[in-house]
Amino acid sequence: MTDWVIETRNLKKIYQMGEIEVRALDGIDLKIERGSVVSIMGPSGSGKSTLMNLLGCLDRPSEGEYYLDGIQVAKMKDDELAEVRNRKVGFVFQSFNLLPRQTALSNVELPMRYSGHATRSRKEQAGLALRAVGLGDRMTHKPTELSGGQQQRVAIARALVNDPAIIMADEPTGNLDSKSGREIMELILNLNKTRETTIIIVTHDLLIAEQTQRIISLMDGKVVSEGNPE
Repeated sequence: MTDWVIETRNLKKIYQMGEIEVRALDGIDLKIERGSVVSIMGPSGSGKSTLMNLLGCLDRPSEGEYYLDGIQVAKMKDDELAEVRNRKVGFVFQSFNLLPRQTALSNVELPMRYSGHATRSRKEQAGLALRAVGLGDRMTHKPTELSGGQQQRVAIARALVNDPAIIMADEPTGNLDSKSGREIMELILNLNKTRETTIIIVTHDLLIAEQTQRIISLMDGKVVSEGNPE
């Protein structure tokens, strides 16, 4: 198996706005090592959200190749892409995206329902995931009964539960106070060390990016720099 969990070749996303061609991504060549923590940075309009959507299998490129965990996904149909996304990608969003009427356990179970896991297996795995993020005593609580930091821990557990090839974290500390934000970053980095999960963080915050092993900077749909934080 390749050491690269993500590999893109000449990845492009082009939108036609009337007679104007907008190149949201303009030839991205990337390799991301399995088990690494990588941040993607760039100003608004740089293409980082578009890249996140493509790497997370939420969209397809206009041109180019994308290999996720050794699978060429760029040309897949919608249903095939959805299956790969459910099995291979976990998502953590700034706004948590939890179902408000469901318990923490039920929220974490959700990806496994789409994977066809039996009910007993779902509950066992969801419980293990919640314990891994320090919420073993909050399984029956609903989001409104949890702090922002605890809600993000539930979201991280949900992202982990299918043992994905990558976790995409979009501004994971953006809605949190500084203390909760530090705790969430510590949790993310610890999960990477203990589970060797590949984590890709999209962020505006240089302090967050500097905690990762590699920073990829975008501008006008192109990679303008990449390397290890100093």
